[in-house]
Amino acid sequence: MSDYHGTVTSLQICAAHGAPMQSKESLSAVANLGLEGDLHAKRDSARQVLFMDEETLATFGLSAGRVRENITTRGIELKALAAGTRLRVGGALFEITKACAPCEFIEDIRPGLREEMEGQRGMLARVIESGMMRVGDAIEIAKE
Repeated sequence: MSDYHGTVTSLQICAAHGAPMQSKESLSAVANLGLEGDLHAKRDSARQVLFMDEETLATFGLSAGRVRENITTRGIELKALAAGTRLRVGGALFEITKACAPCEFIEDIRPGLREEMEGQRGMLARVIESGMMRVGDAIEIAKE
């Protein structure tokens, strides 16, 4: 049982530290690891995947992938999701672990942006169930 809450508008991975984000039409999420081919895919990590909403990106004049998120969303208020909330995205299931604090590279985008984005840089998650995701997939809050 689940409720529709949003849509995937963009998918990205980072293959290596400092490398540009690679936009993808589809991605495979691997349980307790992360996204296939992504630098942050690490077993048991609370930081396997970063969700960011395009509404917040637009507020700051940023494009999808600019804050190095993996999954860009529309129509879901990510900041309102509590740790432990589970999201079904395509065939994959994620669990929100915590808010992502803006790190030093955010300041490189634009001076002062790190402070402006405090509390608004998206939500980190781990992969609970493996599955494929595609741009355009629905995002649903999974009910227990």
